Amino acid sequence: MAEKICCVCHRPLNPDETRTLGGRTYCAQHYAKATQDRPGLWRAGLGMIVGQLVFVLLVEVLVGVFKPTFSGWMLDAVGLFLALSAALIWLIFFYQQDRLEPEPKGYILGVFILGALLAQGVGIPLEEDVFGVGRWLSLSPLGGLLGAILIVGFLEESLKYFAVRYSVYALPEFDERIDGVIYGTTAGLGYATALNLHYIITTGGVNLQAGVIRIVVTALAQASFAGLTGYFLGRAKFEDEPVWWLPAGVTLAAVLNGVFTTLHGELTTPALNLAGGGFNPWPGLALAAIVAGGTFGLLYYLMRRANRLTLAGADKQGGEA
Repeated sequence: MAEKICCVCHRPLNPDETRTLGGRTYCAQHYAKATQDRPGLWRAGLGMIVGQLVFVLLVEVLVGVFKPTFSGWMLDAVGLFLALSAALIWLIFFYQQDRLEPEPKGYILGVFILGALLAQGVGIPLEEDVFGVGRWLSLSPLGGLLGAILIVGFLEESLKYFAVRYSVYALPEFDERIDGVIYGTTAGLGYATALNLHYIITTGGVNLQAGVIRIVVTALAQASFAGLTGYFLGRAKFEDEPVWWLPAGVTLAAVLNGVFTTLHGELTTPALNLAGGGFNPWPGLALAAIVAGGTFGLLYYLMRRANRLTLAGADKQGGEA
């Protein structure tokens, strides 16, 4: 009989400590880790959403009360601060709620930076210089939706997938299904930060009240869709999923990305009329909060359900033995 080896730590196993999950073999320690719920992560996800909304309201109140006027490099600096703050809010909540067993800070930072680099070096140039989506995406409702899904959605979600799949995915520290959501969300925040920084630099700063809403909307949306892809990655590493599993995860995230992009544009840019047009960012913020809350709620349900089914299967096998 072939020797059983843990697929995480690669340690030879005795028969009494061997566990299986999705056709793969684990030691007792890593089996327990692979099937734990990590409630701190979900509190962090909720805290991230609420924290982002409080951040927007705080900036809106401060600007309304003090009416600061910035120009030149000071306006750029304030915009950069707002863009980085949106990502820091999630990181702070995550490490506060997951103190007992946090992911290595170096890996979190590395995935965050990689997501940002892929956005700046690949995603943004392709969208703007090659496909020029800003010039035609809003001209036709159907064409805009298809472009938002097939170009913007697939490009952004594929790059965030690559940021996780070809970095921490193969490392021993990626030892839980939930790690896919953690690192996927982190890659999404890195991607969002690059998008926000690019917007601030190319526009010469931001209007603080509208700008902070745009920054938070981008962070919530990009983190949510990447967290969904991360769920598929976590399941794929610890279970024998079919060959279409990961492409399906990226496709689902891309479709949601494209639909969100289209709806966000419709909600925030009213149709032109005799009174003129305009831009109202608040409906976009509400949409982003609903999407983020719904996505993380769905992931929480799916992860807990997967863990319950796994443990129920193990108990049944133990009883039959």
